[in-house]
Amino acid sequence: MAPRILVADDEPNIRDVICFALDRAGMKTTTARNGTEAMMAFHKGGLDLIVLDVGMPDMDGLEVCRRIRKASNLPILFLSARDEEIDRILGLEIGGDDYVTKPFSPRELVARVRTILKRSGHGSEPDATNGSVSAGSLRLNRGSRTASFADVPLTLTALEFSILETLLSRPEIVFSRDQLMEAAYGADIQVADRTIDSHIRNLRAKLSAVGGKGIIATVHGVGFKLTSAIEGNA
Repeated sequence: MAPRILVADDEPNIRDVICFALDRAGMKTTTARNGTEAMMAFHKGGLDLIVLDVGMPDMDGLEVCRRIRKASNLPILFLSARDEEIDRILGLEIGGDDYVTKPFSPRELVARVRTILKRSGHGSEPDATNGSVSAGSLRLNRGSRTASFADVPLTLTALEFSILETLLSRPEIVFSRDQLMEAAYGADIQVADRTIDSHIRNLRAKLSAVGGKGIIATVHGVGFKLTSAIEGNA
């Protein structure tokens, strides 16, 4: 079944360009002209991902994301005419999966959408890599894309899951930002180091909330690793 994408942007030409590119890539699109319409489409259900403009009237994209994150981890790709680092990090810290600035390449946008969908498990077939992986109190199920710590469920975005899965594949081994970026986004998409830092910050907050404080350690000048706190003694 073709993934269903909501394109929420107040500019008709931007919506048309995005929908044309996604439709050609085999996806099914629906549109919203503002934040209110985006929330209506979200509540209607059946979506696999939202392409969400930050600077919409009525209710901006950041507020739409905040409201959606109270109830769902539906993947969100932000769009913005602003290329300031603070805007990008804010968008990711409130729960966005990725961020593209205008003007953008439709081809790159499609590639990023595909990467997020893949990481969220859309269209994946069961295979030997879809089992569970665990260490100490941390457990990830690749097939269902779910995670838990000490049997308490963790609510992760698709990219957060991919980053944590990479770290869990070799506990106590340090992964560089480049390695984590490739695991989360793929080799063909480049993102800023600060983007990975934002995802790590979110992961730490979610793990701490269920008793997993100190699981992810920063190795200055190198990258990140899982620590012995994974055993649930932090």
